[in-house]
Amino acid sequence: MADLPVCATLELELDHGWLNIWLNRPKARNALSQKMITELVDVFLYLKNQPDIRGITMRGRGQVFCAGGDLKGFKSVLQGEDVKLEHIVKVSRINGQLFDLINEAPQIVIMLVEGAAMAGGLGIVCCGDVVVVTKDAKFAMTETSIGIPPAQIAPFVVERLGLRIARRLMLTASRFDGVEALRIGLADYLANDIDDLPHIEARIKEQILKCAPIANSVTKQIVLATRNLQREAMIDLAANGFAKCMLSDEGREGVTSFMEKRKPYWAVIPANDGGKS
Repeated sequence: MADLPVCATLELELDHGWLNIWLNRPKARNALSQKMITELVDVFLYLKNQPDIRGITMRGRGQVFCAGGDLKGFKSVLQGEDVKLEHIVKVSRINGQLFDLINEAPQIVIMLVEGAAMAGGLGIVCCGDVVVVTKDAKFAMTETSIGIPPAQIAPFVVERLGLRIARRLMLTASRFDGVEALRIGLADYLANDIDDLPHIEARIKEQILKCAPIANSVTKQIVLATRNLQREAMIDLAANGFAKCMLSDEGREGVTSFMEKRKPYWAVIPANDGGKS
């Protein structure tokens, strides 16, 4: 496995094949500066070719997930003497690439949300496979209240929440808490408080680690492809994915372990060695 990318705005912890990504700008409430966005893009590009990393957890330092885009950065761009439309378009496209990379990561992505997840932070949450929030977490898409659209996050919010709820939240900049996030489908699990988050995460990870990593990755590809593939192409993708897994070492091990009434090798979790591997 190649060395993890070196980051200034993120803290990366690798624990027995599970990568914890901490957004680490607590003084700025983990706002998405362009440096943080670039580093997240680099990390998720790296993860595309790391099959030994089976899962990812994203969380924010300082008891806040992410306050959204860095408005100080926006202001400095607008105060420039020669602001070009093309430059802003380019930056926005990079942001869109980040959401795609998180959403389509071959690993399972857990979002642990405490404090605020606003605007782009809420968009990142919508890209997770499993979302856990505290009851008092705070959410909103505040972009339209400051004169801009929630542009690159819109597809992921709609996909997560459905068109009716997404358009209401985006067009009113409504604020809501973790209890409401669970009710509308943003969250999968509700934690009573911050201390409850790791316990829920541990149960989710236990379930995920029972599943074969390549099979999970292929399943994720198939599920996401249902958004845009025509039926005949969908049949082909599913058939090829099924055949690939059936003939893989994982597929052979899965059938053999079932017949021998034992756990497959991927479900045998090593003893904790201090949290690093």
